[in-house]
Amino acid sequence: MCARFGLELTGEQLALYFALPGPVPEMDPRPDVRPTTQVAVVLDEGEGRRLELQRWWLVPSWWRKDPKELPSLFNARAEGIAEKPSFRSAFKSRRCLIPASGFFEWAKTPAGKQKFAIRRADRQPLAFAGLWEEWRPAEAEPLRSCTIITTTPNRVMEPIHSRMPVILGEAEWAPWLEAGTASELLLSLLQPCPDHWIEATPVSSAQRLLTWDD
Repeated sequence: MCARFGLELTGEQLALYFALPGPVPEMDPRPDVRPTTQVAVVLDEGEGRRLELQRWWLVPSWWRKDPKELPSLFNARAEGIAEKPSFRSAFKSRRCLIPASGFFEWAKTPAGKQKFAIRRADRQPLAFAGLWEEWRPAEAEPLRSCTIITTTPNRVMEPIHSRMPVILGEAEWAPWLEAGTASELLLSLLQPCPDHWIEATPVSSAQRLLTWDD
């Protein structure tokens, strides 16, 4: 599961990191990103990578009711993702990267829940594997939305939670974003990241920032 993360970078910084050639939307650093809010998404619709803002809670293109009636689609389990009705179309042709400075998770302990901040060990941004959709209601503007794909935990996350977001390395960005990548290759990318990529730091329940002095 991934229900809270932070993105403490500007659009210009993301453009540099992901080598985005075009203009980027204006956006301020956000230490506490929650489902249904707008998040930065890197996608490629055939004309090169670009950055846009989307709603974090997927609304499938075929949905005909109020989005408030949807189940929790801010995460998509990697297992069976190519066959699940809510995700199979997006998995085939609408994949994206969702940047983050890090994410938060809570572990159950005898003393109660302990909050952890998870970041890359080298402090570079994370790139979550995501899916996006465009929903076109009859009497409203089209809505673009996204979901973060989760997988089983690596050894860093295992003591904290049974799920973690899929974190892709730079060499995996292109095959994930590009059209025509074989399904077998895409599915092979949906694995826990190497243990040494990330570290988990216990923080107070009020801690929101991911950029503090070590």
